[in-house]
Amino acid sequence: MTSSSNSSSAAAGLLKRQLKQMQTDKDIPGISCGLVNDSNIFEWEVMLMISDECKYYGGGNFRAHLSFPATYPLMPPKLTFQSPVPFHPNIYPSGELCISILHPPEEDKYGYEAASERWSPVQSPESILLSVISLFEDPNDESPANVEAARLLREDREGKNKDFKRRCRKCVRESLGED
Repeated sequence: MTSSSNSSSAAAGLLKRQLKQMQTDKDIPGISCGLVNDSNIFEWEVMLMISDECKYYGGGNFRAHLSFPATYPLMPPKLTFQSPVPFHPNIYPSGELCISILHPPEEDKYGYEAASERWSPVQSPESILLSVISLFEDPNDESPANVEAARLLREDREGKNKDFKRRCRKCVRESLGED
C-alpha cells in the first residue's frame, strides 16, 4: 500500500467517525449531514437550517456539498452551496464558500489572513458548519467573494437601502420552494 492510499484510508476512517457523530449528536442545531453517494465518504451533502431569528436569512434551508480531499485532515475540504445559491458576501455566485478556515494552512500571499485564521487539522466538519451558520448571522463584507452582495450589505447597514435584505429574503423563499 502506498503512503497516499494509507492517508486516504486514514481520512476515510476519520470521516466515517465524524459523520456518524454528527448524525447521532442531537446537540447540533440546524445541521443535517449525509453522503451524496453511499459509496463515497469524501462527498457529503449538508443541509443548513438557518434560525428564524437570523436577521437576513432567517428561516432558510440551504443545501451544500462538503468535498474532502484524500489528504484530510491535513488539508481543508471545500464547501459549495447547491441551487439556490444564497446571496451572500462570502459565497461566490458559483456557490463556493470563501471562509478563512477553509483556506490551506500556508502563508497568505496577500497578507490578509494570519496563519492562525486558516485551516488547521483540529477543525472538524462540525466546527466548519457551525462557522458557516455563524457567517449567515454575521456576514463578512471586508473580503468579499460576492462584491455586489458586500456592497449592498454595507448600504443596508448604513440605512441607504434595503436591497440586500430583499435579495436575501428571495433566496430564503427559493430555499423553501416558495419561488
